[in-house]
Amino acid sequence: MLRSNTIRLIGFPMDLGANRRGVDMGPSALRIADIDIHIEELGYKVVDGGDIEVKMQETQEIEDPQLKYLPEIVLSCTKLATVVKETLDKGEFPLILGGDHSMSIGSIAGISAHCQEHNKRLGVLWIDAHADLNTPDTTPSGNIHGMPLATCIGIGEESLTNIFDFAPKIQNDRLVIIGLRSVDPGEKTLIKEKGIKAYSMLEIDRQSIAKVIEETIIYFKAKKIDHLHISFDLDSVDPSIAIGVGTPVLGGLSYREVHLIMETIAEQMEVSSFEIAEVNPILDNKNSSAVLAVNIAASLFGKRILDV
Repeated sequence: MLRSNTIRLIGFPMDLGANRRGVDMGPSALRIADIDIHIEELGYKVVDGGDIEVKMQETQEIEDPQLKYLPEIVLSCTKLATVVKETLDKGEFPLILGGDHSMSIGSIAGISAHCQEHNKRLGVLWIDAHADLNTPDTTPSGNIHGMPLATCIGIGEESLTNIFDFAPKIQNDRLVIIGLRSVDPGEKTLIKEKGIKAYSMLEIDRQSIAKVIEETIIYFKAKKIDHLHISFDLDSVDPSIAIGVGTPVLGGLSYREVHLIMETIAEQMEVSSFEIAEVNPILDNKNSSAVLAVNIAASLFGKRILDV
């Protein structure tokens, strides 16, 4: 179930953090797939707050190849953090539409600031093929969409980690990653050193997704989480059914596995914020990946096979 009955759509048309163009059109693709209508049909009030302004790559210069487009990403993520915090402060549910996964630097900064002011314990479920735990020292590409989770736990470039003048935004023991299948050496080291609870596709294959999500829920409840944020990267899903993503990796979550994650979470926990990252319509076929992402979101919002 959701914390609020009023859902505010917040578009974040960012592709500065990625190495392939097109993901900045993700918010439009999700709107074209009628994300507002699908949510309204489930009984929610939907308010579309429009898009955060982000400057295009063509107007930017790369000042540091290890932190590509850093100044504009810091500026845009700070804008996003402000809007997300204001949304939560008003008692609304932020549904952030991306955009590359550097968006989480801003969204989670805003969520964390809200939680601090209201004495809430923030937990984050990160559903992704990639760990996104690189730093300027470990990144193989300099693309900041590979760094947001490291940033959120307070590691990396200070101008990113210290948005709103505090760090970390997430405590290591209140974070769970599901769906990993492409992890860089530095990220593997960080997961082990920080004791981050992470499930690769190997663990999912061995245990079943039902067991993994049940363990995750037990873990969050034991931590007394009272604000659960879900960051959903569409590339967590196998590219055979989600082709419209910039960094596809074979062997991902199946259609039913990802729906089961959302359905189970919705039944057993209260969710307070949600974001969809890395929808790239340029690489898609007839907007099918955005339609898939909307259907997955609908499962979190309460849609079921036999009842609504």
